[in-house]
Amino acid sequence: MRVGKHVWRRPRSERTKEAGWPAWAVTGLVVAGLATGGVAVAAPGDPSATVVADDAVPGTPCSAAAEACVDLGTHTAWLIRDGEVIRGPVPFADGDVEDPTPRGSFRVEWKAEQWTSREYLTQMPWSVFFAPGGIAFHEGSQRTPSAGCVKLGPEEAHAWFDYLQVGDDVEVR
Repeated sequence: MRVGKHVWRRPRSERTKEAGWPAWAVTGLVVAGLATGGVAVAAPGDPSATVVADDAVPGTPCSAAAEACVDLGTHTAWLIRDGEVIRGPVPFADGDVEDPTPRGSFRVEWKAEQWTSREYLTQMPWSVFFAPGGIAFHEGSQRTPSAGCVKLGPEEAHAWFDYLQVGDDVEVR
């Protein structure tokens, strides 16, 4: 069920639920990050390894190209403009072992002020969708894990919704 305004980027048929990240994919992400000039800041083989960009915005692991930065290792997120933090760090709740939040570089695909997850039948106010499988920033409880989304407090979710636009870069590290 859709409620409120929303902006589509890709047809729903092209968005799929991911089962999770196998160990070889996580290792590949770390190796790819190192090959492109990043620095791993965790033990080898550790799926929680954070790859930090060489041109990282001070205080974040993300590059100046990102408009939104997520650090899964510290459970903190930032909004960035022209290589400077404009909001954050703020806490968030992310996915668990069964439904992890995917790491990588993404783009905002679409937004919805009010959205109800068809899969989980839960409200997702201020949704900013950025990864396959319906992964989004949205307002949600900080006490429970998500199904892969980045759940922010009410004020922060509204700020992320207002600032981020379709096509903006999101880095999840």
